[in-house]
Amino acid sequence: MSTVDSPRSTGSASGNGRPRLALIAGPTASGKSDLAVRVALASAARGCPAVVINADSAQVYRDLRVLSARPSDEEMQGVPHRLFGTWDAAQACSAADWAAAAKVEIEAAQAAGALPILVGGTGLYIRTLLDGIAPVPPIDPEVRAAVRAMPVAEAYLALQREDPERAARLAPADTTRVARALEVVRSTGRSLSHWQLQRHGGMGDNHHLLPLVLLPPRETLFARCDARFAAMLDSGAIAEVETLLARHLDPALPAMRAIGVREIAALLGGQLDRDGALATGQLATRQYAKRQYTWMRHQPPSDWPRHSSENSITEGDFVSLFQL
Repeated sequence: MSTVDSPRSTGSASGNGRPRLALIAGPTASGKSDLAVRVALASAARGCPAVVINADSAQVYRDLRVLSARPSDEEMQGVPHRLFGTWDAAQACSAADWAAAAKVEIEAAQAAGALPILVGGTGLYIRTLLDGIAPVPPIDPEVRAAVRAMPVAEAYLALQREDPERAARLAPADTTRVARALEVVRSTGRSLSHWQLQRHGGMGDNHHLLPLVLLPPRETLFARCDARFAAMLDSGAIAEVETLLARHLDPALPAMRAIGVREIAALLGGQLDRDGALATGQLATRQYAKRQYTWMRHQPPSDWPRHSSENSITEGDFVSLFQL
């Protein structure tokens, strides 16, 4: 992913002539959305309007307003927000789909003289936008069906044999990534790493990237995750899942696999009581936050600034970090 340089900016462009692109990344419940609004308001106060662009794979679905913690109109404070609730749950939004839409929104913001502020915690989305898309050929449907039907333990053992390098980089229980790597090597005869080395279409090198990664202390982050999921149960998440289930969508769709959907579905079906749904939902949220935290800590370039708390970032920091 792109590294950082630091010329001063004028309007929506940097001192080196490349358009500015701000990025606030971090795990769920780290305070990204609130910080993005604060930065946007500070930028507008200095004469450059800003647009917040979603980079979270759950917040793209309009059916998951509560469970994805999508910002409310009040929380947006009048700042334009894009790609929040844009996709219907019946339509899967791939990283390539999102990146194509994000490019359109970024270019529209820059054409209007505004600062685009990407905000989200989906590493695959961010990497696809900045580094480009790996030209993986279409997967043979029979291969995909066979791989997706395998228990994750069996799929991981197969991946260790067929693509040991990729297997070593993945958690054995990471169902989605293990299946993806295995279906690619079986369908194309080449490893996923082979295709990723041939990425094209990234916009990172054409922009002056202004990134910030939020990494709160883990104890604080997990406490926030627990409190957030509990609040969701009391703020419409149950009705949201009930409405989603009534559509009888394919359970393999990303929206149907979002954290909280399975747990609340079990509550509605009588397999869990409220305490059980709360506990399992909180655990799933913490586990997801832990995976995001690990990615955000190790995958972005080392020169991307890291911060432990969005509340510790002052307006003066905004000016320096985002060249307002």
